[in-house]
Amino acid sequence: MRTIGADVRVIPAVPFANPQNYYHVARGIAEATPGAIWADQFNNVANRAAHYATTGPEIWGAFGHALTAFVAACGTGGTLAGTGLYLKERSEQVRIVLCDPLGSALYSQVRCGTLETTGDSNLEGIGIKRITDNFRDAPVDDALQIDDRVAVEMVYWLLREEGLYVGGSAGLNVAGAARYARTLPEGSTVVTVLCDGGERYRSRLWNRAWLVENDCVPTHTDLSFL
Repeated sequence: MRTIGADVRVIPAVPFANPQNYYHVARGIAEATPGAIWADQFNNVANRAAHYATTGPEIWGAFGHALTAFVAACGTGGTLAGTGLYLKERSEQVRIVLCDPLGSALYSQVRCGTLETTGDSNLEGIGIKRITDNFRDAPVDDALQIDDRVAVEMVYWLLREEGLYVGGSAGLNVAGAARYARTLPEGSTVVTVLCDGGERYRSRLWNRAWLVENDCVPTHTDLSFL
């Protein structure tokens, strides 16, 4: 990004409540910069509106009333909420299911109505500890949790068995969809999204030293890890 002229400012990782969190710093820079636009991906509901207008219709067009469930993780919440809103308008029978990593509070919010967290995750771009405007009022029917080891196992299984080179968010989504599918009657149709590519994670998910350090070295040759 610097090579093509961007002013890149690396911000230390701190909790959201800290004023030095990247979210608050970005907002402050935008407010202090004439003519700047702060995208605010978490609370800009153009995010979920885009999925309502595109992702939802694409899925419904492919499966229609044969669709049983849509399963996805949340970063901003826009994908799950926007897609879910569209699908629920077409059929109340479609189940909208949150797939949450450990350390995120949305699983607890859906299941218990409280923002509580358990465990932790090294997966990037998913999991959140607050209700964003994009996620607010999302028509979520159920939630499940997937730990990092299962998500990483699925990432490697997808490359080996399907030739799909994806990142941790996609791995978690597929693991969640597969696990949820096992609770449904035979012949059910469960859809998820492959939301990130593996190239962005060469130094982490595709780096054996990182896998060893985080106790996530894949060992399975089948789907028994589910």
